[in-house]
Amino acid sequence: MPGRPAPAASLPRLQASADFERVLGVRSRSATPHFAAHHLAALPTPPKAPLGGAVAAKLSTNGDSPSTLPVDDLLADDLAGRRSWIGAVVPKRHARRAVTRSLLKRQIYAAAERHRDRLAPGLWIVRLRSPFDPARFPSATSPALRLSVRSELDALLAAAAAVRVEAAPTRRG
Repeated sequence: MPGRPAPAASLPRLQASADFERVLGVRSRSATPHFAAHHLAALPTPPKAPLGGAVAAKLSTNGDSPSTLPVDDLLADDLAGRRSWIGAVVPKRHARRAVTRSLLKRQIYAAAERHRDRLAPGLWIVRLRSPFDPARFPSATSPALRLSVRSELDALLAAAAAVRVEAAPTRRG
């Protein structure tokens, strides 16, 4: 449709279990009755090359895009450029049905998109820390559950974005 702006790229998602462990190892930045937000001012773990597979098509040594910066400086530009990564943890013990877990994860990612400009750069994880009452919300498709989750996630991320934490030096390794 002409005149309509192109949608912005969505926040990249965390995938490596090492990243989840690192971020969940820090104290939560904010919490609500059902959710907690964790943040770590760091870059995600680089993806591992597939075993016996082909080498990635784009290498930092590729002659197509010469750069005078070392690779470490290029990666640090992601943090300086206010880049954030998001992950969602929805344990089965708090949301027994897969449809409920999927709904919660979609809501978490959508809330992160709404707050992306206010989130500090680095790794973010939103974790479900207690179940929603099944007597009050019997269906994962109920509009009441969607509205409750959305409003709670918006409050959580607004509070997390408002917290200013001193950046602790990180170890490289």
